[in-house]
Order: sequence, then structure tokens, then C-alpha cells
Amino acid sequence: MRATARAQPNIALIKYWGKRDPGRNLPAVGSISITLDELFTEMQVDLDAGEQRDRLLVNGLEDRQMLPRVSRCLDSVGGPGRPAAVVRSTCNFPIAAGLASSAAAFAALVVAADAALAGSRDTAQLASLAGQASGSAARSLYGGFVELTNRDDDISVQRLLAGDGWPLKVVVAITTPSHKAVASGEAMEISRKTSPFFGRWVDQQAADLDEAREAIGARDFARLGAVAEHNCLKMHSVMWASRPPMIYWNSATLACMQVVRDLQSAGVAVFFTIDAGPQLKAVCLPNDEARVREALAATDGVSNVMVSGLGAGARRVNAA
Repeated sequence: MRATARAQPNIALIKYWGKRDPGRNLPAVGSISITLDELFTEMQVDLDAGEQRDRLLVNGLEDRQMLPRVSRCLDSVGGPGRPAAVVRSTCNFPIAAGLASSAAAFAALVVAADAALAGSRDTAQLASLAGQASGSAARSLYGGFVELTNRDDDISVQRLLAGDGWPLKVVVAITTPSHKAVASGEAMEISRKTSPFFGRWVDQQAADLDEAREAIGARDFARLGAVAEHNCLKMHSVMWASRPPMIYWNSATLACMQVVRDLQSAGVAVFFTIDAGPQLKAVCLPNDEARVREALAATDGVSNVMVSGLGAGARRVNAA
């Protein structure tokens, strides 16, 4: 009754922001993402540890703040009568800092829990369970280019293109490793209730999804970059116009955006996207990776640069 799974974070190119059903964590809009490779989270679920209640260790340290959310996810997989679990999580990138750490964690958690319980759920069923815990986690069950669509009272997720079908690179500029002040779920509800732009954001999402889907199908980098940047800036406009405003950027985030603009002007194939956090992700063609990485690493306020290709979906692995 022990299993370990690994999942990678995914970076949304067409963003998810807001919920149509907060109780079931169903998104207000569809989304398209890319699953990363070198960044990952591993979750080991041990249901035979003799514990009376669940425990969660993150990178070796007890984490009581996230434990209730993990326990609810375990309940959704194993039912309320399941054995108590010891969950050990290891992550090789900053947590709760706008890098989709919760997506990777809950995608890995449902795979490991289902395996520990000798379950036989398919990927679509596991994606639905992961999405109940973290809206973007459903996409990390799949690799490459992934689309999440609302389907009645649930979601559906499909891979649009394998990662090796269009092997882009993602250069992540870390402007601070600190936890963000307002969690994404809370910020989404503030935006939904108070931002005058939220309704328009929802109304325009279908057009952006169509544009991105067609760009991915045609391997049209310029077209994908244009709609991804546009969608990113719209999402942050919704946040900024909320009351109180949800502003995750810092001065280094803005500096990185200008660096990407300068690279574009110099003919480099690169575009940016930013999730609910201060880290900028620069998506580029493989031949331009070194130039993008060097430019962002030299930007004031950038403490670290991480590079990843596109990877596979969540899967069970052997414990280290």
C-alpha cells in the first residue's frame, strides 16, 4: 500500500483564472498549457505506516498548512474510510511562487494514491480528481501541449500535441523564491466578485483558445506567441482591476518583460507568459535558448534561471 508518482508543472499559454463552481473547483474558462520536463514533484503515498491520522512532509519538513487539502484529495481517491497516509513530497523548484507547484503536486498525488490503493482509474478519471484539488493539476496528467475544456458539470482534458512534436524550450526567470502573499484560489474569487473586467475575460476566452489551438496545429510560433502574451496580459488586467488589486509582479518581472521585448526586436523567436506570481517564463525555439537564458540571467533582480523542455504527463515511478 505504498506508491510513488512524478509529475511536472504545466505552464498555461491560454490561462485559467476564475471558477464557475468554487465548491467543485470547476474553472470558469478552458485553458491550453505546456507540460514541462526538467522541473518535477514526486509524491510518495504510504497507506501502511501505522499512523492514526494523515501526515505530510514536503522536502523532509512537516507541512500542516497544506495537509487538509492533501487529505481531501486522498479522500476523493480512496473514500473517507481509507487508511491514514504518510505523504512525502519532494520538489526541485520553488513552491507556491507562481510556478504551478500545486498542479504538479496534486497530479502526482492522485496517481500515487490510486496506485497505493490498487486502483484502476484511467488518466481522464485521475485528471478530474486532480482538478478538484487544483484547477490546473488536471493538465499535468498529460504531456506536451494540453487543452482543458469545460464539459457540463465536469472537465475534459486532451493532449493536442506531444512535446517532441514541437520541442520548444521554456526559460524561467526566478525573481523571488518566496511564497506569494495571496493564494491563487483566493485571488480568483476576489477577481470574480470585484473585477469589472472579469465577465469580458470569460467572454473572450473561446476566441483565444481557437487561435492558440490553430497555431499549435500549424507550428506557427509567432501566432502562438502573440495570442499567449495577449491572454496573459488580459488575465493580469483582471487581477489588477480587482478590489483589492491582485498584483503579483515585482520590478524584476517588468524588467524581464522588457528584455523579452528587446530580444523580439532583435529577431529572437521568444515570447513571455506570467502566471499568478512574479516569475516570468520565456518560451522560445531551441536554437534561441542560450541567448534568452543569458539575457534573463543578466537582468537585475533575477536570482536564478531554470530551463526546461516539454515533458510527459504524471506517472508512477519507483521510489528512490
